Amino acid sequence: MDIKEIQNLIKFVAKSGASEVKLEMDDIKITIKTGSESDTTIVHQVPAQMPHIAQAPIQAAAPEAAAPASAPAATEDSKYITIKSPIIGTFYRKPSPDKPLFVEVGQTIAEGDVLCIIEAMKLFNEIESEVSGKIVKILVDDSSPVEFDQPLFLVDPS
Repeated sequence: MDIKEIQNLIKFVAKSGASEVKLEMDDIKITIKTGSESDTTIVHQVPAQMPHIAQAPIQAAAPEAAAPASAPAATEDSKYITIKSPIIGTFYRKPSPDKPLFVEVGQTIAEGDVLCIIEAMKLFNEIESEVSGKIVKILVDDSSPVEFDQPLFLVDPS
């Protein structure tokens, strides 16, 4: 079984909605588990000269629980609206190096104001505010990579 066949099997299992599929052949053993937390694929390649070896399944390490110290900060920030990145790319606070910043902490913004630029695949995308309010915190440094849905700004809507 080659890698293409394994990839097709994974796609098929994901589409089927099955929670676990096990496939055993002469020289390979595959277990595909899908779950709400993460998708796991386990592939065991059994050497041909050792036909019967008991193998323990490989499990991915469980993510650590969030630290309790972050709980007070979360409740403090709960009154603010979080503006998140709509795309993956590089975050810029100003349109060009010689221009002023789009927004600063303490500045009042209106719906539709440009907050930053995110460069993705050599395209510069202006990120506009969807809310009105006051910038409380800027959560990303200039020229930093950002992920999809990563928090960028905290806005006080009052």
